[in-house]
Order: sequence, then C-alpha cells, then structure tokens
Amino acid sequence: MQPIDGPVRQTGMRLLLLLPLALLVACGSSSGDTASPAPDTVSGGAISRADNDLEITLDRADGTPVETWTLTCVGFVEGTHPRAEQACGHLTALEDPFAPIPDDAMCTQVYGGPETARVTGQWSGEPVDLELSRTDGCRISQWESLGPLLETGPGQAADQ
Repeated sequence: MQPIDGPVRQTGMRLLLLLPLALLVACGSSSGDTASPAPDTVSGGAISRADNDLEITLDRADGTPVETWTLTCVGFVEGTHPRAEQACGHLTALEDPFAPIPDDAMCTQVYGGPETARVTGQWSGEPVDLELSRTDGCRISQWESLGPLLETGPGQAADQ
C-alpha cells in the first residue's frame, strides 16, 4: 500500500486539525450565565420539571388499592389528584409544607391509624421526598397540615 500524497493528504490533514477546534467551540458555547442552575428535566431533557410538581402515593391500609396521584401547581393546576385545585391552594398558602419533623421533637404517643403516604417531586424548586404516617401526635399533625393533598382524614370515603 502506498502512502497518500498531494491534495488528498492536505485536505485530510486540514479536516483532522479542524475537528478538535469545532468540538471545542461546540462545548464552549454557553449562555455565560453561571449564576442560574440547570433546570431539572424529565424525559431526557425534553421537558423542564415544574417548580411545584408532585407525586402523591396514599395507602389507606383498609384493603383498598394504593392510590397514586400527580399534582402540578404553576399558575394553573393539573394532574390526577381528585382535589387538585384545593390541594394547590392549600399548599401554596403554607410557608414550608414539606418540612420534616425535627429530630428532637417531643411527640405524644397517640395512634392515629395505619394510613401511610409518600410525597415526592419538587416544591418551590426544592426536592421533596416525604414519608408520612399517623403513628404519633407529631406525624398526625404533619399529615393533617397537608389538608386536601392527602384528600381525606381517617375513616372518610375517598369521594367526600
């Protein structure tokens, strides 16, 4: 095999030299705004996640199937939550609706029922991953503070 010589070799060498430059330009071209974080995205970066976007899972522990709802509150309300408007209105009125119970909290030993719930997603742009139960006074209070988000209290029907 003979080495390539002449114009073909020169063109090939130019392309090899331009390739790293093109990659450098493509990687280096940003908006220059380093103060704002990259948006949280879903679906491989195609859709930005809303600042107030939640998934709620409720287990009534009464033999009925576990229920899962979505809720988005961003100037408009959408999702599968059965009381979405009320839940968004209630949550936006709270200062920090998903604050954890402090580790040093003194809780009454009152049992409120076997129900459990989990809320995940984002609220006010912050991540939410909250496990809820009704196993003592602090947790009952936390559960009830979320009002219509958990739809109903203990012993109430889902359609009330």
